[in-house]
Amino acid sequence: MSSVASAKSHENPKNNPFIVQKFTEKPAQSLAWDDVRYFLELARQETLSGAARVLGVEHSTVARRVTALEAQLGLRLFERLPKRWNLTTEGEQLLGPAQRIEDEALAFSRASLGMGSLQGTVRVSAPPAFASHFIVPRLAALHARWAGIQIEMVGEAREADLLRREADLALRLSRPEAPSLSARPLAELGYGLYAAPRWLAAPSEEWQFIGYEGSLRETPQNQWLEQLAGTRPVVFRANDVAALHQACRAGLGLAALPHFLARGDVALAAVPDGACPVRRPLWLAIHPDVRRSPRVKAIADILTDLFREHAQALG
Repeated sequence: MSSVASAKSHENPKNNPFIVQKFTEKPAQSLAWDDVRYFLELARQETLSGAARVLGVEHSTVARRVTALEAQLGLRLFERLPKRWNLTTEGEQLLGPAQRIEDEALAFSRASLGMGSLQGTVRVSAPPAFASHFIVPRLAALHARWAGIQIEMVGEAREADLLRREADLALRLSRPEAPSLSARPLAELGYGLYAAPRWLAAPSEEWQFIGYEGSLRETPQNQWLEQLAGTRPVVFRANDVAALHQACRAGLGLAALPHFLARGDVALAAVPDGACPVRRPLWLAIHPDVRRSPRVKAIADILTDLFREHAQALG
């Protein structure tokens, strides 16, 4: 072939098999973070219903998105068993990279929040009864200070994962252990022994008690109650302090209740000589990246002032 012909061959991609392949290859499809998020949550929960509950979608949506991701990758990521979805070997190998993608996406989200304004949403996680009976009524009175901000109050017994942006601020009864979180003490939560008035007229040996259940069974206030009850019966247990409060109001027995819930309740009386020595510190937890957000800082400052002003009602 002449040098001119050779040059023309290189100029025209149709005459060069290497260039033809380059031009005709189908471009690789980029993965959407949302698809990876569905994969990660299903890997964590191992069931469609569990993943759907966390993601706030229907379980059919989880199955469809994960199946589409598998088709895009050309890999089977899960074994479909009757009651659970187990990661395949390929799925396990992709789990680590997927978690790193999540970490970067969350870091991006926190950083962008730090550049925000006093307009927008702030998500606050708190124990359910504490949120409904103590925080919300007092926050409402301070609305002028957070006008323009929408507060989402999430009452849940479990601790929200601030690293995964499940909340911007979290009120907790134990100091956060994650070294990447910041925390400030707000107040101390006090407890007392409360009962319907009729129990005060009954001999103490006839008393019956209402106790905590589940993870709350190991709390300091329940341990104190169990020791006080001794051999006397504990007739009712619950893992929700609001349920214990209602059982106590109904006259079912004596309960160790937080002062903010029981002290002002006309249906209950503090049991003489029933002072509970337990005082639990309340912490406000926040991720340092989120703390730079003007609206998150505003709500954190309002909560701090609120608890400082009403510390006596808690203790």
